[in-house]
Amino acid sequence: MYTFLAGIVLLVIGYFTYGKFIEKMFGVKESRPTPAYVNGDGVDYIPMSTPKNSLIQLLNIAGTGPVFGPIMGALYGPAAFIWIVVGCIFAGAVHDYLTGMISIRNRGAHLPELASKFLGKVMKHVVNGFAVLLLLLVGTVFVSTPASLLHLLADGRVALWIFIAFIFVYYIFATLLPVDKIIGRFYPYFGALLLLSALGVGIGLVVTGAPIPELSFQNFHPEGAAIFPLLFFTISCGALSGFHATQTPIISRTTRREKEGRKIFYGMMIAEGIIAMIWAAAAMSMFSGYNGLNEILAAGGPGAIVSEASTTLLGAIGGTLAVLGVIVLPITSGDTAFRSARMIIADYLKVAQKKLSSRLWIALPLFVVSAVLTQIDFNLLWRYFNWANQSTAVIALFVGAMYLYIARKNYFVALIPGTFMLVMVITYILSQPIGFNLPMNISWGGGFIGAALLVVLFFKAAVKARANNIPLEVDVSDWKKAS
Repeated sequence: MYTFLAGIVLLVIGYFTYGKFIEKMFGVKESRPTPAYVNGDGVDYIPMSTPKNSLIQLLNIAGTGPVFGPIMGALYGPAAFIWIVVGCIFAGAVHDYLTGMISIRNRGAHLPELASKFLGKVMKHVVNGFAVLLLLLVGTVFVSTPASLLHLLADGRVALWIFIAFIFVYYIFATLLPVDKIIGRFYPYFGALLLLSALGVGIGLVVTGAPIPELSFQNFHPEGAAIFPLLFFTISCGALSGFHATQTPIISRTTRREKEGRKIFYGMMIAEGIIAMIWAAAAMSMFSGYNGLNEILAAGGPGAIVSEASTTLLGAIGGTLAVLGVIVLPITSGDTAFRSARMIIADYLKVAQKKLSSRLWIALPLFVVSAVLTQIDFNLLWRYFNWANQSTAVIALFVGAMYLYIARKNYFVALIPGTFMLVMVITYILSQPIGFNLPMNISWGGGFIGAALLVVLFFKAAVKARANNIPLEVDVSDWKKAS
């Protein structure tokens, strides 16, 4: 159990060391007013407390990704622990902090608007399409998975379509109503349930002395699936996830002070990494090695492992509460996925969102498309989601690197993980059946060459942007006078 426990300790240390380094390097401006006050509209821009924002952020970013992803990633063995710890500290938490803080400096802007400003106007349209597609896939996947878990919890006594319909109705209200009416009011309780369920499983692993395998670089995957690049797409939430870049602007619009950013953005990513470590460990330890795990995954999917592990470690009542905590995860990411999609489209079309009718005509088509997507095979949707998700993460990291380059700060903290994942993203789409299905040697060559060319283009654009002195933030010096 040393690898598992050491990984969690390293994640906590990472928050207090590397997180502090990133915050200091970025440069917090305590006196600068945040969008919650400057752009206050009573709908999306509302100041809320740090604990509330932190729990909402955690629930926003932690869908089934830090549970189902690590369970699937456990098939690779302890290599999954390495990616969760290293990825979370040096990639995922940096990604979340930079996107959140740059959004705060730019009136709570979403990723497409930031990409347009820092990477060029063409990227606004590209990223807008990517972000809306990703959010639709997330919303759809996070209707199917909690509905399936609820159906399983009810022993099939309630029809699956009833749970799907119930979740859709909830999503409509959460998408349309002001952020403090449902999300701000109920999320802190959901967050507490999520944390308690994860801690319960984690403590159960320690108390029972579960046989968690120790550090090894060997690939244990029963089907021989390659660690590079597949592990980095199997485990995204909990290590690095572009979906988070679509969620942080929700909280950048409700954050009261810039100083709160490290707790909310960097800290909650670390918390998600700990959740991912717990579920990866539970999957590795509970089922007599990797072949046993593979058999259960084939028979009942990750949901069966969640149910079995929770009940075994915590008993019937505790296990049920743990499963409910896991059910909360996708529901509280699905609703904010649709909310983010509405906000991104509204920003793109420049449609004010104060009127309910303006929110309604943007949101309803999204739900219609999502309802159609629920009829598509879940595994196919999940594979496309994984690629779109990590592609979005690459874009967000390059936005962060450009911001830091223009500001003459340490842009390598974003550029290095961004370039690493860029190689993986290109190699993945070239090699996989959902992409070009090319041989791996050709795919790796394409990955490295493509990444190198794009990095060269990045530096050319960065030098030009610095010379043109692109403004890094929106001027808010006269906001009180304007209001």
